[in-house]
Amino acid sequence: MEQENIQRGSRRAEGAFRITVSSKGPILVFGRPPLAQQFIVPDTEGESREFVVGAGYATDDQPTALCRCGASEKKPYCDGSHIRAVWDPRLTASDEPLLDGARTFGGPTLRLTDNETFCVFARFCDAGGRVWNLVGRSDEEDARALTVREASMCPGGRLSAWENETGEPYEPEYAPSLGLIEDPVLGVSGGVWVRGGIPVRTQEGIAYEIRNRVVLCRCGASGNKPFCDGSHASVGFRDGLEPLPGSGR
Repeated sequence: MEQENIQRGSRRAEGAFRITVSSKGPILVFGRPPLAQQFIVPDTEGESREFVVGAGYATDDQPTALCRCGASEKKPYCDGSHIRAVWDPRLTASDEPLLDGARTFGGPTLRLTDNETFCVFARFCDAGGRVWNLVGRSDEEDARALTVREASMCPGGRLSAWENETGEPYEPEYAPSLGLIEDPVLGVSGGVWVRGGIPVRTQEGIAYEIRNRVVLCRCGASGNKPFCDGSHASVGFRDGLEPLPGSGR
């Protein structure tokens, strides 16, 4: 059996959970992981604060085909629109480990790794003076806690906080599950948030590093497919799904 590449601090999802990204079509989901909207909700200062769960969607079909071209009329599911849509389906992302391309920012008790290629523009990293500055004050209790929180909230795994003393990363505990990221503040919809170490492969069998936090593109505009690179914000992608109650979205 081919040895799987698993990022440090992550573990492979048990059972039948897996994702295959088709070369010219949808994201194919196996194993029936739960799928629900995940709304980015701001604090009183307007900074991204937390995710709030929205409507759930079935993944009973094996596989369940999720749209990745952005053109389906049956979102989040594929309806074959990728055949007629004008989009670039090419999977251009490297299969190298995320940390190979990451920068490191050191601090007194923590260090921060940052691979900007995987930024999904969720903006959890901006509050409290920005995480790149906070890590430099990680000998202060409040700054340390906020550094860990903000890095851990990064859905695509661009950011990770690491303990200097042990060398271990801080990772949230996620059961294998999928989220449809929604961003009411910007009025856009983001990618498919893959959590809990679900393996992702191409249709041709190329295996990407297994990570606890991954976001796949579903607007069709990312330059780092199959991963989200935040392009949904610049193209104004909206999936037309149910709004967060009381949000007016």
